[in-house]
Amino acid sequence: MPEARFTAACVQMRSGRDPAANRDAAVAGVREAASRGAAYVQTPEMTSLVERSRERLFAHVTAEDQDQTLAALRETARQTGTVVQIGSIAVRSGDKIANRAYLIGADGAILASYDKLHLFDVDLPSGERWRESATYSGGACAVLAETPWATLGLTICYDIRFPALYRALAEAGADVLTAPACFTRQTGEAHWHVLQRARAIETGAFVISAAQGGLHEDGRETYGHSLIVDPWGRVLADAGGVEPGIILAEIDLAQVAEARARIPSLQHGRPFTIERVSSQAQAAHQAAQQATE
Repeated sequence: MPEARFTAACVQMRSGRDPAANRDAAVAGVREAASRGAAYVQTPEMTSLVERSRERLFAHVTAEDQDQTLAALRETARQTGTVVQIGSIAVRSGDKIANRAYLIGADGAILASYDKLHLFDVDLPSGERWRESATYSGGACAVLAETPWATLGLTICYDIRFPALYRALAEAGADVLTAPACFTRQTGEAHWHVLQRARAIETGAFVISAAQGGLHEDGRETYGHSLIVDPWGRVLADAGGVEPGIILAEIDLAQVAEARARIPSLQHGRPFTIERVSSQAQAAHQAAQQATE
């Protein structure tokens, strides 16, 4: 039987343009979290490199089997005996790049990987313009992964805005949903906490999200505030800002069953159709009613 409790940690980072420095910071963060009792440690989206220049990004990105951050964190997981989730790294995928998360077992083996489904193509009021689809290839499937304690639903950053994904993962058996991110400061200030708590409340699941924070070398500003949220929507741990650091919280899986028993919305979903009623049809309906009165 899986254990009912474990300690989870998020490593908040400010990854820059030097993959080796980012790798070392991630390894140090995982080691510190493990030394403080974490059995599961998550790093943010784009752990190994935050770079908006397509040319510089391609100059650093390698195939999965050559990625030094992946290799280093696999060895760190093995040495510390922790389950490590790399929020994501950029790896070669044909003529584009995959934004790929990895779940690594305590023996260093890769248990699962997930390519970000939803790509961030937006124009923000601040003038920021993002076109992830120009560089990245989107994933094709959602991923559930088993750990010794819980079933994880793997997602990344912009995915958090698509509640149907999280409901599907929860209905398929996820107890814990993960959404590591490199959320922009502007959108994070407006929506980050609300979205994280909403996904937890809607699914009755824990949500664990390590984040990038601060002003990066490429000029990007990210929101930070790594979060661990319980199935009732309560924030158990918040990194509190943009500085790199570690947060930890105890994950009690009994709370998942309790929340879903109190609000069994996952059991109450019903198929439905959408009926569109035009203004002309409404007027005709009203006229027909008046004629019969």
